Amino acid sequence: MKNALNWFEIPTADIDRAAAFYEKMLAAKMRRESFGGVPHVLFTTEDTGKGAVGGALIQDTQRKPGASGTLIYLDAPNLDACLSRVRDAGGEITMPKTNIGEHGFIAVVRDTEGNLVGLHSHA
Repeated sequence: MKNALNWFEIPTADIDRAAAFYEKMLAAKMRRESFGGVPHVLFTTEDTGKGAVGGALIQDTQRKPGASGTLIYLDAPNLDACLSRVRDAGGEITMPKTNIGEHGFIAVVRDTEGNLVGLHSHA
């Protein structure tokens, strides 16, 4: 099955601050890279096979962070734990954990850069 999403980028004004936020909230280490001279901090995944979805924080003068951009949802298997770390990481919960029926639960947070980012959990 082909994924509807194959890559995403979350713009940042301060990539180190943004990386610290996501690493703390998700309790996961991220990998730093540079592509075409643009700093990236990659979300890691255990699935490296064909069809795996990847994404990164980017610091590019052509892209500005903010709440009016595309809303993506990150996998958050333990949504309650992620939400409990948002404020300590410097973010804000803008939509609390919400039941979406058979598809699980979602929440939306504002990161340290002003981006709105969704979190999704099946349980």
